[in-house]
Amino acid sequence: MGAPGKTTDAVLACGEVRTCLLPTREAVDQQVAERLLRLRADEPVRVSKRPNRYAVSPDVLTGVDCRLPTANGSKVRAVGTVTSRAALVEGRVLQATAYFSAPAGGPDRRRPWGYYLVRPGVLVPIGKVSPRAVAEGFLTRHHQDELDVGSIAEGQLSRISRLLADSFDPPLTTTDTRVRWAASPASDGDEPPLRFTVAEDGLRTLDLRLPPGTAPAAAAALCEDLALHDWLLTTVVDKLDGLRLGSADGKAALKVLRPLVDHLLHLWLPKARVERPLEALWDALEQEPGFSRQWETQVRRVRDQLLLQAILTQREALGASLTTS
Repeated sequence: MGAPGKTTDAVLACGEVRTCLLPTREAVDQQVAERLLRLRADEPVRVSKRPNRYAVSPDVLTGVDCRLPTANGSKVRAVGTVTSRAALVEGRVLQATAYFSAPAGGPDRRRPWGYYLVRPGVLVPIGKVSPRAVAEGFLTRHHQDELDVGSIAEGQLSRISRLLADSFDPPLTTTDTRVRWAASPASDGDEPPLRFTVAEDGLRTLDLRLPPGTAPAAAAALCEDLALHDWLLTTVVDKLDGLRLGSADGKAALKVLRPLVDHLLHLWLPKARVERPLEALWDALEQEPGFSRQWETQVRRVRDQLLLQAILTQREALGASLTTS
């Protein structure tokens, strides 16, 4: 993102990240991950193994010509393309992202498609627009006739799910989450750089102020990382909520706890693929609400309960052997 002025100078980036458990019994290997994420035949899936196993699809562009949501209800038409991609973390957690950037203004009338296709991932407004009004509208209101990038991200998830139609056998049930984000360039005296809100039905909103010149793709990567760790924390908290920890029914507790250890606990790795200038944004979440502190507390609960169940099982086995001897 840059300063306003030219059509290519983005003053705003917005997007949505959808995160879910890949619905397979076990994590998939690299070969399967590449097959699932091959969203385009002309570009390869990118794979990395450090610091964890991660595969991401090539970018896909979707052309749109529609109204942008605005907080003040003003009618703003924009034309261009939305960038989307999908990623697999450790062959276990699936994410799909759709995002765009936008300048503060564009031509007074619609141009031929060629004008927009040479600006991939950019939505050019017809006339001028208030970036703040669009950011707030994008986060808080979505009408049927306005841009919905979440549906584009969901389309990528559905496309991948269809390839797994014969493999649906997840080790645990989880809730999908959506992180809807808007990023603007920070300025001196700007308000706090990050505002994270948990809404209903798995929706989170993320209002960001980023260093001027931050690429929209870097902003999207930051939001993907935040979305992944929010999903992990949400899933573990939900699974422990209502579980009768320490009860005599050890088998019921183990049925919940073991999949968490086998499939999720090793995935916590904040800032693994966040550009260094944006790492301070993660630090804000570590202070409030304290993502890692919450996570470490939940992990200790899981491991303490597994240890307790092991002790109880051993004691029962010892008691049974003494009774029969």
